[in-house]
Amino acid sequence: MNTYSHIVNEILAASNIVITAHKSADGDSVGSSLGLLHFIEKLGKDALVCHPDQAPDFLDFLNLNRIKTMEHEADKVATALQKADLIFCLDYNSTERVGKSMQEMLESATCKKIMIDHHLDPQDFCDIAVSAPSVSSTAELIVELIEQSGNGSLLDEKTGTPLYVGILTDTGSFRFNSVKPRTHEILAKLLAAGVQHHLLHEALNDTNTASRLRLQGFAMAEKMEILEENSVAIISLTKEELEKYDYQKGDTDSLANQALSIKGMKAAILLSEKDGIIKISFRSKGADNPVNQLAAGHFDGGGHANAAGGKSELPMPETLAKIKKLVKEFFPAK
Repeated sequence: MNTYSHIVNEILAASNIVITAHKSADGDSVGSSLGLLHFIEKLGKDALVCHPDQAPDFLDFLNLNRIKTMEHEADKVATALQKADLIFCLDYNSTERVGKSMQEMLESATCKKIMIDHHLDPQDFCDIAVSAPSVSSTAELIVELIEQSGNGSLLDEKTGTPLYVGILTDTGSFRFNSVKPRTHEILAKLLAAGVQHHLLHEALNDTNTASRLRLQGFAMAEKMEILEENSVAIISLTKEELEKYDYQKGDTDSLANQALSIKGMKAAILLSEKDGIIKISFRSKGADNPVNQLAAGHFDGGGHANAAGGKSELPMPETLAKIKKLVKEFFPAK
C-alpha cells in the first residue's frame, strides 16, 4: 500500500477530521485545504477547515466561508481540534507556523496527524508525512493524493478549482523553477476535470481596488530603493503609510515580485509594518541567489530558495540598516 492509499484509509476510518494550514493564508494554503475538503466529501466523509487567520480578499471567489479561523471563531476552532481524531497539517513544516494559540492546541492533540507539505526541513510532529520540497506546491501534492490513491475519477471542477489556484499562485503563474514536467501533467488533469483556468486568472488578476493601486504606485515610486552594486531592490512601508492608503490584507502581495521583475535584479525584499512587527518578504531569481537562508538565519523565518519570509521586531530604520548590511554579504557587488 502506498502512502497516499494509507492516507485515504485514515480518512475513511476517521469521524472528526480537521484540516489546518499555516498563518498568513495564501493561495496554496487555502487552495490545498479546500481541495482536500472537497475530496474528503467526495469520499463520503465530513471535515472542517480551521486556519489561524483570514485569507486575503482576492481569494473570496473560492468560497472562503468554508474556512473557520482562530482569528474570528476561536471557540469553534478550539472545539474542533479537541474533538478531532484526524488532523491534516497542510503547507507547513513546523507547528510554530500556525501561530502560538493554535500551536498549543495542535501540539496537545493526541489524535493521528498527517503532514502534506513542500517546504524544506520538516519537523517530526506528524504520524504520516508527505514532505516533497522539490514539488511546486502543496496543492500539487493533494492532486497526487487523489490520483495515486486510485481516486482520480473523483476529481472534478469543484475539487480541482482551488487546487489549480494553489499551484498557480505558489509558482508565480508557473514562472518558478519548482515547475516540473509533472506539474504540467497535473495541470492537464485539472483542466480535463473541468477547471475553467481563464476564469481563475481573471478572478485573481482583475480584482484591484483604487486604494491598492495607489498604494502600489506609491511603493514603487517613493519607497523602492535599488542597491545597484548588489542588484537588489528593497521596498519598505511603515504602518502609517499603509494606513494612509487604506491597506487591506493582500494589497502588497505582488510588490516584491514587481521589484524583482526589474531587469538585472537578483533579489527583491519587501518590508511592511503591522502591530509592532515588520513582516519581510524575500524573492529572488535563480539557483545561485537563494533567500531562504537569509530569512532563516537572520529574521526568524524560512521558506523556499527563491521565495521566503521572515520578521523583525526592530524599528524600521534599524531593520533596513540590518538588511542592507546583509545584502552586501549575501549578494556581493558585481
